[in-house]
Amino acid sequence: MLCTIGDLIEDVVVWLGEPTHHASDTPSHIERTRGGSAANVAYFVAATGSPARFIGQVGDDRLGEQLVDVLRAAGVDVVARRNGRTGSVVVLVQQDGERTMLTDRGSAPDLDSVEPSVLDGVSALHVPMYSLTSGRLAQTASTLISAAHDRNIVVSIDASSASVLEAFGIAQSLELITRLHPSVLLCNEDEARVLGIAALPRGVEVLVIKRGSRPVLVIDANGRREISIPPAARVVDTTGAGDAFAAGFLTSLSKDRNVDHAVRAGHDLAIRALSSPGATLGAQEHQK
Repeated sequence: MLCTIGDLIEDVVVWLGEPTHHASDTPSHIERTRGGSAANVAYFVAATGSPARFIGQVGDDRLGEQLVDVLRAAGVDVVARRNGRTGSVVVLVQQDGERTMLTDRGSAPDLDSVEPSVLDGVSALHVPMYSLTSGRLAQTASTLISAAHDRNIVVSIDASSASVLEAFGIAQSLELITRLHPSVLLCNEDEARVLGIAALPRGVEVLVIKRGSRPVLVIDANGRREISIPPAARVVDTTGAGDAFAAGFLTSLSKDRNVDHAVRAGHDLAIRALSSPGATLGAQEHQK
């Protein structure tokens, strides 16, 4: 089982029909879906038929209840505390598929503790940097990572966002990653550039740098290598593609410990996410 800890929030996905008109109307198509990086990874793992668990906090409101129900209906074991209000992210999707996110995490960063028993049956723990940089959730996630190490559970950290890393502090981000010594650090090219990492960071066993349509760069004990990947034939929306990669990568890595196979599995799942609206694999999810 793969376990994630972090945000379960609402994504309000806005597909812009044309460039935005300042102080006026812009024709758009709008959908509301389940979102949050940690929840997305759990969803994508469950979508492959593998067991997944999500840990987090949502608001004590109707939206939070609906989001938990949606994630459970997708096959995820949800361990959710209910308090405060549920967060939302407005995702502005440009005509080329790229997106800009306006984020309000609500009470998601307020998760102040979890029982170590949530790791029962878990083979890998995935933690986005979103979960490690703000609120009481940051300490809760760090404590859970320590418990995972005590149980010999594979730990994965996703760099998440260049802007999050810069806001938290580059030196602080690198120090935190070193201290938590994840088995895997996932990042895209922008995040790697911001962190200034061109070699394996201290405390990390495997560094995976995603570079869009270019070969994925892997640095581990076997050296530095590029893994070629086929290009996406169709890009509808990049929302959740990185989370899909993490889900496919970690699911494969848990099975045979082959990093190269895991990269290709991650890319295959990300390709499916790119061709679907929102962080889904084809069937859109709606909150009523």
